[in-house]
Parts: sequence; C-alpha cells; structure tokens
Amino acid sequence: MSERATDKATGQVSEPASEQRDAGAVGPVGAALLGEAMTKSGLLWIEVEGDRTWPAWHVWDDGAALVVSGPGEQPLPWLPPEVRIILRSKDTGGRLLTVRAHVHVLEPGTPEWERATGLLRASRLNSVDDSLTRWAAECTVTALVPFDSPLESPGAYAAHDHREPPARTGATTTTWRPWHWGGRGEEKAERKRARDEAKAGRRAAKERAKLRKKRQRRGTRRQGR
Repeated sequence: MSERATDKATGQVSEPASEQRDAGAVGPVGAALLGEAMTKSGLLWIEVEGDRTWPAWHVWDDGAALVVSGPGEQPLPWLPPEVRIILRSKDTGGRLLTVRAHVHVLEPGTPEWERATGLLRASRLNSVDDSLTRWAAECTVTALVPFDSPLESPGAYAAHDHREPPARTGATTTTWRPWHWGGRGEEKAERKRARDEAKAGRRAAKERAKLRKKRQRRGTRRQGR
C-alpha cells in the first residue's frame, strides 16, 4: 500500500491538486502533446529517485494524472513530493515524453477526492459496488500534476535507453506447470531426440545383421569348395 505523500520536515499531507495545479504549468505546445499522450494511453511510468520505475494505470483530468494504489489495486511505493513521469506513444509503444510532476495525495471526503474517484471508477471495467468505500479506507488516491518543460520529447531524447532489470517477484511455477497439448517445447525436443536415436540404433542393428549374413554366406561357399 502506498503511503501518503508528506513533507519530510513537517509531516503534513500535500495540498489538494486543484490549489497548486497552475503553478509552473507546462507551456501551450508541451501541454497539447502532454494532453494527447495522457488521453490516448491509460498507462504511464512513475520514476522514483532511488527506486525503480513503476507502471501505473491512470485517468487524465484537467492537467493531472489520477492514480489509485493500495490493497487490491496496483502497487506503488511511497511517492516523494516530486517524481518523473514517462509517457509512451500509443502508435509505437516507445517512449514519447518525460516530464516532472508534483505529487498530491487527495484526502477522502474532499471534493477533489470525490471527483477523482468518480472518474477512476467510471474508467474501470471491473469496478465493484464497494470500490469507493474500500478506496477511502485502505487505498491512496494521488494526483500527479506535470509542470515545467518536458525533460524528453520528440527530437530531444536522452542517449541512454532507460532499460532496467526485471523487478523481483514472488511468482513461480516450479511446483506446478500448466499442461500443454503435445507437451512443452523442451519436452517435444527431447522426445524427438529419443526417436532419432532409436531410429539410428535400428538402422545400425540392420546393418550389423546384413554384415553377419554376408559373412555366413561367404563361409558356406568356402566350405563347399
């Protein structure tokens, strides 16, 4: 479950996103590309300093990316007051924009929280009746508000490729592997090798039998002389 984004010095929860949304806003050109990227793709990556980059499902609303995390939802770590957001191209799936964003945790019961959860729930295909109650009690709703010029954009990308090692996971199939029609690839290959070896053995046995018969016929002819 994500902890609430707080100021390390005061321990206070961040102000609602609506009160700080205009501060350091992205310029008109960047805002148009940002809005298009946010609305076309429901997935973004949150780059946390000192941690890995986390994928997150989101809803874009009036200059903020709304994210819900916690038990039963997508996992996210504690988010500092500022993060980097990486957006992908819907057409190619590649990196399109990298922007800085302020992190604002929305408090349950506030107008901002009600609006955000209404949009998040409406965009969910598998939402349940008690999702808002569960979100208020157990989860964290966060608004990520981009600001300033993009750090990366078309024609101005960093030299490194941003590739990272796979995240650790407890998922495993060592105790049980799903059944496959005809067996798995390695099992099929092993059976083919066994069949080929058996065929080669039978051919070799036939050749040895032929040689024995030839030797017997030669021996019989010599004895008849």
